[in-house]
Amino acid sequence: MAPITAETGAHASRQRVALEDWRACEAEHHAAVDELTAAHLRRSHEGIKHPIIDFLFTYYRSSVGALRTWHPGIGVQLEIEDDRRDIPRFYRRVGTAEDQSTSAIEVDVDAVAESKGKRWQRAATIVSRTASRPPRFGCFGRHEWAMVYRLRPHEIRHEQVPLRVSEGTIAEQVEAGVHCTHFDAFRFFTAPAEPLNEFALSRDSQLEREQPACLHAGMDLYRWASELGPACPSDLLLDTFRSSLRARVVDMQASPYDLSEYGYEPIKIETPQGRAHYAAFQRRWAEETNELRERLLELYASLGVLPE
Repeated sequence: MAPITAETGAHASRQRVALEDWRACEAEHHAAVDELTAAHLRRSHEGIKHPIIDFLFTYYRSSVGALRTWHPGIGVQLEIEDDRRDIPRFYRRVGTAEDQSTSAIEVDVDAVAESKGKRWQRAATIVSRTASRPPRFGCFGRHEWAMVYRLRPHEIRHEQVPLRVSEGTIAEQVEAGVHCTHFDAFRFFTAPAEPLNEFALSRDSQLEREQPACLHAGMDLYRWASELGPACPSDLLLDTFRSSLRARVVDMQASPYDLSEYGYEPIKIETPQGRAHYAAFQRRWAEETNELRERLLELYASLGVLPE
C-alpha cells in the first residue's frame, strides 16, 4: 500500500483516512522496521555491542520504538473507533462539518512544536545550506582515522574491535591531509590530528561548512527527521533511517578497524582503488541525501519553519 501523505502548505485540505486503510499502512511500517531492527534488538537483549549499528541508536539517542511508531504526518485525519478513549500523545480528536458522527484524530501541530520545535529552525537552516553547496569528494573517510591518530590501544573508542592497519599506515593517511567538513566528526579527532584538518571546525561554523557528500551530514537527516516527532510522516523517517544505515556501514568499512568478524569487507582508502570506491559512493550519496533534504524542507515549510 502506498504511504498516506497529506498536501502541504497553509491552505492544504485535510485528508481523512478510513480505519482499515491506515491500520494497513501501520502494519506495513511495523514489518519494515522489524526487518531492519530485529538483530539489533536481539543483540541489545543479550548485551552484545555492535560497532556499526549501535551508533544509530546511541549517538542519535533514538529508539526502535520511536522509529516503529507509525505517524501519517500533518494534515491527515485518521478515523478511529467511536468508543476509543485513549488518544496518542501529540494527537487531538477532530470532527468535520459534514460528519460529526465518525471519530477521528490528527497530529496536534501546536503541541508538537511546543514540545520539540526549539531546534527546528537551526535544523532547517543546516539542511537548506548543506543542499545549496557543491559536494566535496576528497575526504575519503579519513575522519575515523583521525580519531585514532597517535592513540594508545586502550584509548581507542571501539576497543573491542582490532585495527586492520598499523600505526604507521594511520599516520601516513592522516598526515597526508584530512578534509573533514563535519564538526560532530571533527570534535572526536585526537588533539594531534586537529591541526591536520583543512578546516578548524566549531559548532558555529557548522552552518558554513556542511556539504552534501559528507556521510555524517547525510546521516544527520535521520536526527532532524526524528526531532520532528509525529509531525514527520513515518515513510520519510524510515527513508532517512535506511539511508543513514547504508552510510554508517560504508563509514566504518572505510575506517582503520577490522570488521571481518562482523561480516564487512574493508574499503581500503589507503589505496587508490579504495579511495575511488569511497568517492563513487559519495557521488550517489550526495544525490540521494539532497532528495531527502528537499522532502524535509517541504515539511519544514508546511510547519511554517523557514531557514535563516
